[in-house]
Amino acid sequence: MTRWLVILLAALLALPVAAKEKADRFSAMTYNIRLDLASDGDNAWPHRRKALTSLVAYYAPDLVGMQEVLQHQKDQIEADLPPYKFVGVARDDGKEAGEYSMLGYRTDRFDLLASGTFWLSPTPDRPGKGWDAAYPRIASWARLKDSTARQTMLVVNTHFDHIGTVARLESAKLIRRWIDEHRQPGDAVVLMGDFNVPTGSPPYQAILADTPGLIALHDTQDISRTPHFGPLGTFTAFKIEQVEPSPIDHIFVGDGVMVLRHATLTQQTGGKLPSDHYPVLTDLCVGKGC
Repeated sequence: MTRWLVILLAALLALPVAAKEKADRFSAMTYNIRLDLASDGDNAWPHRRKALTSLVAYYAPDLVGMQEVLQHQKDQIEADLPPYKFVGVARDDGKEAGEYSMLGYRTDRFDLLASGTFWLSPTPDRPGKGWDAAYPRIASWARLKDSTARQTMLVVNTHFDHIGTVARLESAKLIRRWIDEHRQPGDAVVLMGDFNVPTGSPPYQAILADTPGLIALHDTQDISRTPHFGPLGTFTAFKIEQVEPSPIDHIFVGDGVMVLRHATLTQQTGGKLPSDHYPVLTDLCVGKGC
């Protein structure tokens, strides 16, 4: 009897440590899901919806940023992924017209404190195109409180323009300033999305630049404790044999956020991919349990 009591006591004493280590850790995924176009034929949304949402459900990231989401895709994703709540508005009218860069979080992990959307333009508070962009571009954000670790987070999800070189650079500068102006003391910062820029490009460097007075941001791939897993490139054009030399989908974090693992996920079924981008997944940690 004494022996079993000792074992039970040891197990109980270990629980707070294990729980705290788990509480400090969370995962984030960025995924350009490709808008629904009939011209995509066999790769159109109805043929890949379940593959995409089941991938997200399997990896179960605590945070997920999606790009190129049309209203009916948003409705279907929400139906397929009930553990998540998604925030953000559509880019064309600030309501439901055009693409969303929606941001999802697990409701069993986080409480929503505030959320919103701003436009990547000289007038970020209202819909419109910026600089030489081909389309209106947005960033959706949420301030979350981790109900387990008692940590607050400022999370931003975005999609830079694919045409405007000036727009991409100015968007990087704008987001960097916006985060610095809106983060609160103690916030863990996560910025993710389809930036349409490779590593080393001027917009990428603007996000990471050591700029006096602005929050420092770091590429999670660069600072991962374990080596990056998977291909570097994240755009595929639905071709599993395509190998790009650099990602255009990135996840950045602020100081104090440790990166445990980083991966580009390449699931396919019979040569068919869930999207024309691979999702990027990273395991993160904040606090003494890291």
